[in-house]
Amino acid sequence: MTGGDRFDDRGFGDDRFGQEPRLDRLEPAEPDGADEPRGDDTDRPVVADPGAPAWSAEPPDPGDAPFEREETRRAVEAVLVAATEPVEPRFLAELVELPVEAIEELCASLADEYEQDQRGFVLGRVAGGYRLQTHPDLVAYVEHFILEGQHVRLSSPALETLAIVAYKQPISRAQISAIRGVNVETTIQTLVQRGYVSEIARDPGPGLAVLYGTTTVFLERIGLDSLQDLPPLGDFVPDSSIVEALERGLRISDDVTPEPTEPVDG
Repeated sequence: MTGGDRFDDRGFGDDRFGQEPRLDRLEPAEPDGADEPRGDDTDRPVVADPGAPAWSAEPPDPGDAPFEREETRRAVEAVLVAATEPVEPRFLAELVELPVEAIEELCASLADEYEQDQRGFVLGRVAGGYRLQTHPDLVAYVEHFILEGQHVRLSSPALETLAIVAYKQPISRAQISAIRGVNVETTIQTLVQRGYVSEIARDPGPGLAVLYGTTTVFLERIGLDSLQDLPPLGDFVPDSSIVEALERGLRISDDVTPEPTEPVDG
């Protein structure tokens, strides 16, 4: 060391006495393995291993709006296809975790889409829920497919009794018999076994008669959302002129008395 070298009170030499040392001379060299992330180094980016398999990539973010909407549509369609009964909007809303109003809009959108694409099925509102069902324009093909080889159908008396229950419910068996003029015990049992009619209450009067009403199976079979959608009875009542003609015919038949016949000699 030459006599011209000076040292400050920190022990660092410089050509000029008292000059502050350069900071780049004070930084220690990076030790081996410095590229490895330290436990407290949260800002250092982690470089992905180029040899990692492709399937290790993360899936799309479910929170992404287009992805979430498409998944919801697919989920609702899958449930409607798998369901054997109409699915209530409330249940669909709980399933996909959306408001009921959003489910209503989604189902309306699906129904419009099916109609525009001229599909063979429609998304209908039936018995308070949604159900995929055949298009009304193709009813002839569907009837031929279903009724081919079918031998068990509702008889005319059963259909008449079912109509009375649908429009007059809750109604007792005695009231139905009074309307039809015949005993309907067997007919009611048939309708109950088919699932179209069920006991819904008891008459508070003497005898506590059973009161019958239609079921959701009945609504499903005729394709209605509720009993309010039944056609009004006024559509089936004949005109007043026809009623008067029927009354005149009945009065004439009552006035005509059969003539006595002479006994035939043996």
